[in-house]
Amino acid sequence: MATVLVVEDDALVRAALVRHLSEAGHAVRSVGTALDALREATQVGCDLVVLDLGLPDLDGAEALRMLRGVTEVPVVVATARDDEAGIVRLLNSGADDYLVKPFSPEHLNARISAVLRRASPAAETPVLSVGGLTVDPGRREVVLDGLSLDLTRREFDLLAFLAARPGVVVQRRELLAAVWQQAYGGDQTIDVHLSWLRRKLGETAARPRYLHTVRGVGVKLEAPRS
Repeated sequence: MATVLVVEDDALVRAALVRHLSEAGHAVRSVGTALDALREATQVGCDLVVLDLGLPDLDGAEALRMLRGVTEVPVVVATARDDEAGIVRLLNSGADDYLVKPFSPEHLNARISAVLRRASPAAETPVLSVGGLTVDPGRREVVLDGLSLDLTRREFDLLAFLAARPGVVVQRRELLAAVWQQAYGGDQTIDVHLSWLRRKLGETAARPRYLHTVRGVGVKLEAPRS
């Protein structure tokens, strides 16, 4: 059971979400504005936020950015906006997943369960080492040549997924499914995060050390050749 905060301004929709999530075994609180959501998340706390974008006081995208400034709690965005560029912006702003309205209670429950599994601390997960790169999934720490790297949650998830498969070319659709839980699209999102990771690893696409793009296939992570 998780504590879920539902942020939805429509009273009928909010009541339905609270009922469905409670029936699924979650402890549910609900608010109707972005400011109330920020207050609940910071002062009371929760395990996950379901965030509607059409809020009366702040645009949901701005509310997401504000949430990310004060807490790392997972956020599932519920939106009627289905354009890919907008969804990419939400994911890059810190959303852990999204659903396009209308959606079924079963779909929401499945997405929440998946996000909570990813957010749970790894139990006795082995430390991954590739060359001078060490990735500790349990502590969510990355060290490169003795220096700790400061990665975002998504950057870490992407790097850890590749580090668990050293030398293996991972297809983009597999990355989308495993790291972003998306079945389609998202190439721009992958490219952006790879670019950020390369910068922090001290390399570029033109002069790779660890991250290698295989044109038309995918990406692999391997130790630099001596």
